[in-house]
Amino acid sequence: EVQLVESGGGLVQPGGSLRLSCATSGFTFSNYYMNWVRQAPGKGLEWVSVITSGSSITRYAVSVKGRFTISRDNAKDTLYLEMNSLKPEDTAVYFCARDGGAPYDYWGQGTQVTVSS
Repeated sequence: EVQLVESGGGLVQPGGSLRLSCATSGFTFSNYYMNWVRQAPGKGLEWVSVITSGSSITRYAVSVKGRFTISRDNAKDTLYLEMNSLKPEDTAVYFCARDGGAPYDYWGQGTQVTVSS
């Protein structure tokens, strides 16, 4: 069974940092591109970042470029999102998603990030 489990969310002040993790199991993690996607309160899904299977290429939404860093550890089957200089508009539920088509075939349950003073 494919599983993706996010963790690391929480409440942080503007300008602060958080590191999200997505632990995976049930598939060959190193074979797949992986994404972070977020959903702010009352809004639709927003793609945040993608990383290729071997970490050679990463891409970011304009809204987070320069502040967020996606990475992965294929030995640990885990995806990460380092978030710095957080802003209130980064408040959202953050999901990791496997890039298996349509465009994503498996999602985690999400982790809440709240940026507020």
